[in-house]
Amino acid sequence: MTDIAAGRLQRASKVIVHPLTVRITHWLNALAMVIMIMSGWRVYNSEPIFPFRFPVELTLGGSYDGSVDVHNEDGLAGALQWHFAGMWLLAINGIVYVAYGILSGHFRRAFFPVGPTAVLRDAIAALRFRLPHRLGLYNAVQKALYLGVLAAGVIMVLSGLAIWKPGQFQELTWLFGGFDAARVIHFLGMAAIVAFLVVHIALVIIVPKTLPAMITGRASAHEAHGED
Repeated sequence: MTDIAAGRLQRASKVIVHPLTVRITHWLNALAMVIMIMSGWRVYNSEPIFPFRFPVELTLGGSYDGSVDVHNEDGLAGALQWHFAGMWLLAINGIVYVAYGILSGHFRRAFFPVGPTAVLRDAIAALRFRLPHRLGLYNAVQKALYLGVLAAGVIMVLSGLAIWKPGQFQELTWLFGGFDAARVIHFLGMAAIVAFLVVHIALVIIVPKTLPAMITGRASAHEAHGED
């Protein structure tokens, strides 16, 4: 076989870069996050923490028009229903993802090792547009972001419980510094997740070949082993 033919065969052959469980939980997490963020913004608008509100066009839950008070009970009730629906989807899907990640070794292979030196090195390379990318393998910045968003997700669930049932979960509410402090922490956790999504989407735009791989789970051997 000639070198040219061997090269063509390598490019044509497909390898699995994202297992089925990872792909399913990834897209369900994305759906749950969008539901929770948009409905959460509607809940926030009913009683803002800070001196601003989110544009109602970006919120989810209930009907709304410009003449309706933001404290409208129907809109708030609908937003809460969406929020709880998204919460259960995120929680159940998250448990499946974490269990799979630990038991299969996916977390160990995908997210470790990682350290501050590697993160700083790759962050500088990314800012200089010199950071190589290989499908199915995460650089140190991506590892730190994924671990960070997982931690933010846990904080969001716990602070959400403290806000939802401050009486039943009074010890948890106390750990967050009280109901008002839990609301602020919940808001900051949401902001961290939104920032992650913005960066994540930007990276997909910069390296568009990552999207088909997350849908089909496969990529050519050349794409999986080569670097951009």
